[in-house]
Amino acid sequence: MAEASFSKDEKARIKAAIEKAELNTSGEIRVHLENHCSKANVLDRAAQVFAQLDMHKTAARNGVLVYMAVKDHKFAIIGDAGINAKVTEDFWDLTKEKMLAHFKAGNLTAGLEEGILCAGERLKEFFPYQKDDKNELSDDISFGKN
Repeated sequence: MAEASFSKDEKARIKAAIEKAELNTSGEIRVHLENHCSKANVLDRAAQVFAQLDMHKTAARNGVLVYMAVKDHKFAIIGDAGINAKVTEDFWDLTKEKMLAHFKAGNLTAGLEEGILCAGERLKEFFPYQKDDKNELSDDISFGKN
């Protein structure tokens, strides 16, 4: 399982990054890790996981999934309809580039942390944090069974 690829400390760092990023935005960020991508296209698998995690059920449709197939060296970032309606098609490119630099250096945790924090910062413009914000989705990492 992909869970074994990350130490307890690394998992705590990833969750802490989610919590910190969500202080910038009303957007909801989730991370899903698995060893292998079961679809030919990583975006198709990310969309499938997005639906399985009920990420489309936020009030503002502003969920973000950071998906990674650890052993296949694939990852994707996808946002819900509320985000896609407000941002340009290349909105996630900067975030992906920052993550990829860490991944290429063999540091998955740092890449995930930076990507998560960057996503929170970038979403702030379109979905700023509200003082009455409710955490609509779990901040826990979800793991695939493969």
